[in-house]
Order: sequence, then C-alpha cells, then structure tokens
Amino acid sequence: MPKARETQQSLFFGRDESWLGFNRRVLEEAQDESNPLLERIKFLAITASNLDEFVEIRVASMLQRIEDGYAETAPDGTTLQQTLAAINEDMHEFVAEQGRCWNTQLQPALRKAGIRVLGWDEMDDAARKAATEFYQREADPLLTPITIDPRHPFPRVLNKALCIALLLRSKRSKSSTGPVLGVITVPRALPRLVPLPSNSGTHDFVFLHDLIERNAGGMYRGYEILARTAFRVTRNSNLYFQEEESRNLLETVRGELHNRRKGDAVRLEIDQNAEPEIIERLRVNFELDDSQVFLTDHPVNLSRLMNLYSATPRPDLKDQPFAARELRLNRKSEDIFDELRHRDILMHHPYDSYDGVVGFIQAAAKDPNVVSIKQTLYRTSADSPIFQALVEAAQTKEVTVVVELTARFDEASNIRWAREMEDAGVQVFHGIVGLKTHCKLALMVRRDPDGVMRRYGHLGTGNYNPVTSRFYTDISLLTADPDITAGMHSVFNYLTAHSESDDYTPLLVAPLTLAQGMITLIHRETEHALGGRPARIIAKMNSLLEPSVINALYEASKAGVQIDVIVRGICSLRPGVKGLSENIRITSIVGRFLEHSRIFFFANGGEEEVYCGSADWMPRNLFERCEVVFPIRDAQIRNRLRYEILSAYLADTVKARRLQPSGDYPHVRDLTPDAAPFSAQDFFIKVAENKATAADIPPVESPAEIAAVAAEERKATKPANGAVHRKPAAKRAKTAAD
Repeated sequence: MPKARETQQSLFFGRDESWLGFNRRVLEEAQDESNPLLERIKFLAITASNLDEFVEIRVASMLQRIEDGYAETAPDGTTLQQTLAAINEDMHEFVAEQGRCWNTQLQPALRKAGIRVLGWDEMDDAARKAATEFYQREADPLLTPITIDPRHPFPRVLNKALCIALLLRSKRSKSSTGPVLGVITVPRALPRLVPLPSNSGTHDFVFLHDLIERNAGGMYRGYEILARTAFRVTRNSNLYFQEEESRNLLETVRGELHNRRKGDAVRLEIDQNAEPEIIERLRVNFELDDSQVFLTDHPVNLSRLMNLYSATPRPDLKDQPFAARELRLNRKSEDIFDELRHRDILMHHPYDSYDGVVGFIQAAAKDPNVVSIKQTLYRTSADSPIFQALVEAAQTKEVTVVVELTARFDEASNIRWAREMEDAGVQVFHGIVGLKTHCKLALMVRRDPDGVMRRYGHLGTGNYNPVTSRFYTDISLLTADPDITAGMHSVFNYLTAHSESDDYTPLLVAPLTLAQGMITLIHRETEHALGGRPARIIAKMNSLLEPSVINALYEASKAGVQIDVIVRGICSLRPGVKGLSENIRITSIVGRFLEHSRIFFFANGGEEEVYCGSADWMPRNLFERCEVVFPIRDAQIRNRLRYEILSAYLADTVKARRLQPSGDYPHVRDLTPDAAPFSAQDFFIKVAENKATAADIPPVESPAEIAAVAAEERKATKPANGAVHRKPAAKRAKTAAD
C-alpha cells in the first residue's frame, strides 16, 4: 500500500465504518439489561430503521456512483468498491447480531415478563378465533394475491414493504413448466403485531404476516402451496434531479417522489429457512448479487417491533415519565415580548418544554402589534400547532415561510404544508436552488408600546416539530438582541432574494461564512495555547466529517489545546494519536433521548465564547446547506451551557462511550471502573424537576490529565500475576493535576 495512503488512513476513520459503529452502539442499548425491557425493544427497532436509511441512501448512492464510473477515493484512501465490500460484510455481521439479540435476549425476556409473540400452534382456541376474525374483518379485504406467470409479470414491490412469497403448483394444470411464484403484499395500514386475548394475564400478539401466511391457502384455491416465506426489498431512495434545470421545484420533487417508488432494488431481506428456489427467483428478479441478499433468523422488518413498545401497557417496563419544565415569565413581565426586552431565554429540550417555542410563535400570531413573521420549516409534525399559527397569522399580517421541500423522507408532507399555506395567504419560498434550508429561525417584527419597531427571534438546533422535541435533545434561544435579529433578517433576505452578504455578524451562515468562521475560532485557540493563555474547545454535534475542520483540530491539539468533542454518530477524527491528537477526546452518548443539539465552546484566552446552531461539522452542512450558528451573549446562559450542560455530558459514566485510536468505543464506565455512575440525561431530568444543580456534576479529567495518568500506569510496577495496580479515580485525578 502506498505510504500516502497509510498516512491518510492513520488520520481519518471512514465515514461508513464510523456510521455502522454508531448503529452498533444503539444495538448495545438493546442488549443492555440495565435498560427497561420495552425500551430495549425500541432500541432494536431503531437499529433496523437506521440500517434501512443507510442502505437506501448511502449504499444505494455508492452503487449508483460505481455504475456511473466514478473512481474517487474516501479520505481514508479506500475506493468505492473496497468500501462497499467492507460495508456489506459489516452489515451481514450486524444483521446476525440483531437476530441473536432478538432470539436469545429480548424474546426470552419478554416471555418471562408475560409478553408473548405466538405462533399459530401456541394459541389456545380463543386466541385462534380472535386471530381468524381479525384476518377476515381487517386483513382479507386489503389483500391482493398475485400469481407470476407469462400473463402476470412480477409486481412492483414497494420500497421496504413486507411481502410474502409463495411457491405454488397448480392442482389442475398438466403443464410440466414447474411451480410458479405467488406474492402478497402485507398491508401497511394494519399493525405489524396483532393483539390476542389472553386468560392467563399475559399480553399476547401474533405477527400479521404469520396470520396472512396461515390463511394464504384461501387466496390460492387450485394451487398447492409448496413453500412460503416473508421477504422485504429495500430500494434506492435518493432523489435524482437537476435542481438548476427545474423551473418549479415543488413539481419536480413531487415527480421524483413518484419515481422513488420505482428505484432500483439494493437489498433483499428474507428468512434464512426460505426455500432456496424462492430466494433465487427473487434475487434474479430484483437483479441483486448474493452479497445483497440478507438471510435473517429473526422477523423480517424489525423496525415494526416499535408497535410492540406502543401496544403493550406495561409502564413498569418503560422509562419513567417526567414533567418537562415549563417556561415561566417574570411576574413583572406583561408578555413574552416584554420579557425578551429584558433578557434572553434559553431552553434545553426535552427537559425544558417545547411549549415555550410553540407559545412564542402563537403569541406572535395573535398579537395585533406583531406586523410580520418570517420562519423556516425543515420538518414538522402532522396537525402542528406552529403550522396552524402561521396560517391564522396570515389573515392579519405579513407571513413568510421558507419550506425545505427536499428534507429527506418528509418531502410529501412538506409539499402539503406548502400548498396549504399558500392557499391561506402565506408567502412560501423554497430557499436557494442547490442548497437545503436547514437553519432553524423564526423572526417577528413588532411595534412595541413605546412606538419602536423591534425584532424578536427564535434560533434553534432542532426542527419546529413538537412531536420529536419530546425525545430529541435540542437548544432554543429566544432573543430580542438587535445584532442577532438583524443578522436573522439578512439571512431571510438571502433565502428569499439570494441577496448575499459578506458579513452576517454575529451569526455564522453556511455556505458563506460558517466553515471559515469555525476554522478561524479553532485557529484562535491554537494561538492562545502557543501564547500560554487559556485554550480549550468543547464541541457537541451529531457528526464530525469535514477534513478541513479535523485538520484544524489536529493543529490545535499539537499546540496543546485541550479538546473534547461530544459526537453522537459519525466521527472521522482519530483521537489519542501521539504527536497529533493526544489532546483530543471523542465521546459518544446514546441513551433515552436522541442527542441532537449542537454547542460549541471556546475558552478564547479567558474571554469564553459559546455558540449554538443547526450545523454539524460535515461537508453537507458547511457547504451544501443554509445553516446558522449563533453566539450566546448572555453570561448566565453561557455559563449554563458550559458548566451545566457540557460539563454534564463530559462527566457521563453511564451512557458515554469513548472513541479509541483503534476505532473501538468502550464504555467510559469500563475505562474508569472506580468512577461513580453519572448519567447526563438523568441529571438533566433532575434539573428540570429542581432536584439537582451544576454543583452535583462530578469533576472531569481533561484529555491531558488522562494521558498523564495513562503514562503513569504504564510505568507502574506489575505484580507477579501481570495485573496493573490502579489508583482510585480521585487519586488519579490529583496525581495528574499535580
């Protein structure tokens, strides 16, 4: 292998390797017996849903590029073909591990807890009667059995639709052509798991496809069913269109949504005990290689196990609910606008209720003194109160909404929102051609009681979606800061009129100023470190992939800057490499809530700065989307973000994992077995319930302190049995500090 490639591989982890590692961390939560049982079921379902998206987007795009003749290499030096081969191997191993989790851990634990997924032979008479009645009443009217022969070609199987394949032989035909294939699509409108009556106090279910298979003989009268099995096809779900050549983006996306249903197959999932002839016929029909066929020993379509979580009334087997902290105004404030004229407001969701954001937008919609509302919408929920508020506001004031039509998998709902808002009088824009509008901004202009026109804004790290806000962690800032709201006004001009500016200060805006702005902030820490001034970087995000940012972090580390990156998913940076990244620590937290907030702290020689925003440090966020990162100017809020929120994440010893130079992610609790258990997410719940403060966060060793301890332990004298004596955590920290 060329030396240059070896160097590249030593600097960067592969993007897809890192993503698959993230999904393994989610699977570990399903395997973790300390989690409530039904929460473990949910984690297993999430791994399947995650893998679906990875296959239909990442794997599909790689196959597309290979077919188109692309020969690019990844930052780690591997070719597309090498990457795809490694990914396929990893995915097959992962699917086998999912099966072991379901078969040997979760299903036995469910039965022990009185939750049973039954086969037909396990049901008593009452359960069989109820199952048969459900099939006849609910399922049979929705089924369309198909027999494939010269007059009936293979049906168009929808992306990720669960289907049943049957090998059939005619009872009447004298033909010697052999058996034919039958296909039934399992209705998506029905629950994947059908509840059954039980006289024993258990919660019993049967898989819908098992019920349909049991009754398939009635749909194929005149045929002998030789074999049957469930299968599922995943298709290429990328949108292919030239935005520059499209006059009407909305109509183009609508057309591509239709085309997406016809995307090429990229994966076949099928029961490992399926008749080989069925497997081969399906493989040939979908034009797949053997590596694209996944034989499972668990239920096909594990993502639908989420139904088991929602359909089982066992709160004792789920996370304990908590009450999010509601936004409370000062008793002297007349309304939210009066409050914001005196102070900024920070909300940490879901611990701080998202009702505060919804209420801000509803207040602006109803307030006769508010004359204008501008907002971006990337993803929202069905029956969204925000959508309703914007529609109602359009009756009395100027309302402008920038809707991102190409938010992946939300295109159809966003088209509907756009149409309905236009009909209600909202000015709807679709952003800048070639860029996704991913920033989270809401800007109100109000004539206040003193006669002055002021701007009020919301800036966030998450979508305007009250549903996902209950299980995504995000940051919201409400402010009347004239500089920040003026910057927001310029961003909206950019989105609606493509009016570019060289200066959005104090905001950093992608693709114009964000990438270079962040790199400049990192370089500034490098200069502080070289000058002997306080230098520290703590950055929290979903993914870290951009090479220019990673290289800037490497340079900062070599200068002595202490760097912590809390990154949930993809991370290409290799920490802990001597002489390069030994001052960088990478932490990943996978827990009850999906870590989605982006927070960036810079010590800045003692003049600390904190930023939040919608962008990860990835090429697509920095160069292919409109993103906004905003400064936190209020000292009290800045301290909360740094010394309560970020410190809690760094102190986590329960759900945190630490990336090693090898690429492994061991639990922090295994790396520091003497440390007391501390969960950041549990701590934030206690803060919301007024049961904890920042003073309850354990002290955290810096990367340099950890490196010093490791060096000390390497020098430690080993006893005869080869073990290394390890000091208690408190003594290790003191030794490192000394």
